[in-house]
Amino acid sequence: MIIVWGATLAAGLLLTLSPWLWPPRTTAAPPRAPGRVARMLEAAGFAHTPAGRLLVLSAGAAVLAAAVAWLLTALAAVALVAALVGAAAPTVWLRGRARRLLRSRRALWPDVCDLLVASVRAGMSLPDAVAALATSAPAPLRPAFSAFAGDVAASGHFDSSALRLKSALGDPVGDRIIETLRMARQVGGTELTTVLRALSSSVRADAALRAEVEARQSWIRGAAVLGVVAPWIVLVLLSMRPEGAAAYSSAQGVVVILTGAAVSVLAYRLMLRVGRLSEPRRWFG
Repeated sequence: MIIVWGATLAAGLLLTLSPWLWPPRTTAAPPRAPGRVARMLEAAGFAHTPAGRLLVLSAGAAVLAAAVAWLLTALAAVALVAALVGAAAPTVWLRGRARRLLRSRRALWPDVCDLLVASVRAGMSLPDAVAALATSAPAPLRPAFSAFAGDVAASGHFDSSALRLKSALGDPVGDRIIETLRMARQVGGTELTTVLRALSSSVRADAALRAEVEARQSWIRGAAVLGVVAPWIVLVLLSMRPEGAAAYSSAQGVVVILTGAAVSVLAYRLMLRVGRLSEPRRWFG
């Protein structure tokens, strides 16, 4: 019995001293760069949405599109093409939303630069100047700056709050402004207002030029959509007739449908490539 109590006491002392005898060896994992899906969600305004939710939505859209196509045509090839289109639909919608947000915000950033210049010239600190944009910035940008104001008030750390603001905005011009503010905060300098004014002028000129070019090339996207959708509407109408369904359910009909799908995707991508302007890349995003 004495041996048991002695072993118990020794084990207790050993466990008590174990944090000092064997300290935990934890190595901080290097921050992982956001994946392609995460960057796409950030650009579309869904920075805090899990990437797995997009996969679930894509799978659900694929099943729904395939079911509708099967009910309309009773053709396996058409149902397969509809499933692929349905799976790609959420991604296409997110990319379209990201482009629309980018275009709508492009004309707002010069006002943000002007407001920052006015705040800095009035003697406000950088955290207060950025937080003040929660009430003075254009309406579409206020939620992100409001979240920044609450974040910096809770943490008191400008750099980490600015990084989260950059992630929430998901905009190349916003990246340039925030990285300029971070550099000014870290190393100081008296040229911040000059840099912000130059950036505002550059963004205004770029927005005006892009708006003019996009207005002239908008017909390319309309032609691409019409050229892709019209043949498939005709195919669905033909397949609803008994003789059309019998023709498209044969081996030759399946080949025609799959080849037409491949050609439609290729032609649509080429038309979009011709009419798309190169977008600026994000800074450390």
